[in-house]
Amino acid sequence: MDKKKKEEYRGFEQGPIRPPSEAYSLLLRLTRNCPWNRCSFCRVYTNKKFSLRPVEHIIMDIDLIHTYIQGISQKFKPGQLPDHNGISDLFNSFETKDRVAFNAAMNWYASGMKSIFLQDANSLILKPTDLIYILEHIRNCFPTAGRITSYARSHTIVRIKDENLELMARAGLNRIHVGMESGSDRVLKRVNKGVDKQTHIKAGLKVKRAGMELSEYVMPGLGGIELSIEHALETASALNSINPDFIRLRTLAVTNGTKLAEEARRGIFEKPTDVMMAKEIRVFLESLNGIDSYIKSDHILNLFETIEGRLPEDKDKMIRVIDRFFDLDPEEQALYQVGRRMGFFRGPEDMEGSPHMDQVKMACRHYGVTPDNVDLVIDELMKRFV
Repeated sequence: MDKKKKEEYRGFEQGPIRPPSEAYSLLLRLTRNCPWNRCSFCRVYTNKKFSLRPVEHIIMDIDLIHTYIQGISQKFKPGQLPDHNGISDLFNSFETKDRVAFNAAMNWYASGMKSIFLQDANSLILKPTDLIYILEHIRNCFPTAGRITSYARSHTIVRIKDENLELMARAGLNRIHVGMESGSDRVLKRVNKGVDKQTHIKAGLKVKRAGMELSEYVMPGLGGIELSIEHALETASALNSINPDFIRLRTLAVTNGTKLAEEARRGIFEKPTDVMMAKEIRVFLESLNGIDSYIKSDHILNLFETIEGRLPEDKDKMIRVIDRFFDLDPEEQALYQVGRRMGFFRGPEDMEGSPHMDQVKMACRHYGVTPDNVDLVIDELMKRFV
């Protein structure tokens, strides 16, 4: 029987996505795509096969970045960038010429080399011994990096022994990003998340016990109109049981090519309007109790970027952001919705005296936006950001 053909190393790899909070991180690809890849709302890895990269290839990626960083640091001070000719000369001076790796090293060096993100969707699916070996090699090569982080599925985390999670933490993995999306079992089942509320809770607590930071992602709107309030209440309940370090809001966008888009077309799923989702988020915030998580709403998909703060002391301040939106009349709400998605407003408070208001009004006139159709227009805008 023939042995499986050994995969050939084809150079440094980077995956398609990373969390916004990892914008300045070095991206190291440990796995390709998503091992689950069945969530009805996601198309990032559609028709893409999941695979584990060979450990030796990952080590080669790390060594290549290390070589480039050493060469760059001998020529330039941190934060100093050469001109185009200087970059070309430096690149050509290396024996191994990998443009993707070189650009990654240059960008990371310029940003201060503070953090590293392990790609793609679920790095913890690697054998614990392999992941620990990779983490130790990263630490040996880049001892000054303060943070090493990864996405992980709750389903994967609960299957890892506590002692192995602790060894990963000791080896340098100090933050895990989990796409909770919802704490409602009915919502999780409808969107085929492949996990339930209790598994989310168990996984979150395991990460915390291991000594890692935990960042949980919540998706307003995922319950549709029918399960909107249940989605808010059950998600808050799950988070109250976990007390993650960060709670990050990522508003649902129903994108073409997903199963959820087909369900919306057939009328099986009804996406809440922005006003409905504002009410849902308010219920969600009101229901977060007994925890000291930090809440972030750091994405253009979100209606309110200025919902940010530490619980419990900033809860009222965050709720006031939503109430200020409710204080607007329908025409003003529509202007805010469009201006927010155009990137002009972070919160309703930005509307007053904004130099961009004329541009927003012009866009609304051009596209015929009214309070009655604004959500249809917004849905089309949001598809561009996913």
